[in-house]
Amino acid sequence: MTVSTATRVTRTAARRRPSTRKTPRWMLVALEIVVPILLVALWWVLSADSTNTFFPPLQTILQTLVQDLSNPVFLADVGASLLNLLISFVLASVLGVVLGTLLGLVRWVSWLTEPTMHFFRAIPPVALVPIFVAILGFGNETRILSITLAALFPTLIATLDGVRAMDPTMGMVTRVYGLTRGQRIFRVTLPAASPRIFSGMQVSLQTAFIVMIASEMLGSSTGLGAVTLQAQQSFMIAQMWAGIIVLGVIGYVASALFALLRGRVLRWYIRSQQIGREA
Repeated sequence: MTVSTATRVTRTAARRRPSTRKTPRWMLVALEIVVPILLVALWWVLSADSTNTFFPPLQTILQTLVQDLSNPVFLADVGASLLNLLISFVLASVLGVVLGTLLGLVRWVSWLTEPTMHFFRAIPPVALVPIFVAILGFGNETRILSITLAALFPTLIATLDGVRAMDPTMGMVTRVYGLTRGQRIFRVTLPAASPRIFSGMQVSLQTAFIVMIASEMLGSSTGLGAVTLQAQQSFMIAQMWAGIIVLGVIGYVASALFALLRGRVLRWYIRSQQIGREA
């Protein structure tokens, strides 16, 4: 092969190599803003002349939403839902990390509990709500308990898998340096498992949000789920749509805040992944 032939082959391979240029961040942010605006504009246009009782004009829905947001009772329901969601998610995350770490490090405990754990994990989270309501009643504690247990398993399983997937070499290095068991857990094991833990926590947040709505719709008179269901049953369709919009906004904001937290905590991991892709 001559030098000119080799040069042509190299140039051809370079042209065929897929581009590694990343989409500018400003363009991604612009798309995140523009797409919802376009969808809202489309909704506004399509519903402007609607005479369908169950599909009122968006203008009517927004007017109802403004009235609801100025109503202290409605704001109290929003606050109750947010408080239940926050308490349940924090409890599920803490319990999931603690139990997952225990099961990942102590094999015999894992062998004893895994069959039962997978049995309850296979039950749809929403199906647990009527059981807790029937046993414990309609109190706020019942809702928090049902949300917590439903949201527990994604974080627990993710933590368990993350702890077990840790490189054995890291464990040997910690012993060589004479780290105590507590130091090994908090300085090595949990940081190594943290990417999987946060992935599980993200699923737990989504599960907690869904079960929060379901628990409020079953026998409760407070919370956004109850308000939305009561509006539907009372044939107050615009108020029902307003409640759905508020629920959607809360879900989006909660996911965005969690993504921001995950990005801050796992900055080292995200950066290492970017370097690996660029290499």
